[in-house]
Amino acid sequence: MQIEVLKSKIHRVTVTGADLNYIGSITIDRELMDAANLIAGEKVQIVNINNGERLETYVIEGERKSGDITLNGPAARKVQKGDVIIIISYCSLPFEAAKEMSPLLVFPDESTNLLY
Repeated sequence: MQIEVLKSKIHRVTVTGADLNYIGSITIDRELMDAANLIAGEKVQIVNINNGERLETYVIEGERKSGDITLNGPAARKVQKGDVIIIISYCSLPFEAAKEMSPLLVFPDESTNLLY
């Protein structure tokens, strides 16, 4: 039996842009991607603290140390520039292995989206 468990989370980052006309996804600062062990194209869940919206999309690599968190395409209708979000990734593991899983939790500076 496989179950989905939390792999990593970027907790409370501020959205720096929302581009409705860009092909859908979320652009994330490369430094945050590395800290959370995310790769380009990986499926993530976005939780908007401001309005309660939850959505799934995939990651696009942003410029390192830029603080960039941009929602692209249709997601831009659910998340606005200035909103605070949580970015969550999951993985599937065998049940016994999942018991030993230790997720990566990243807590950047909410005002700059940079690591301390």
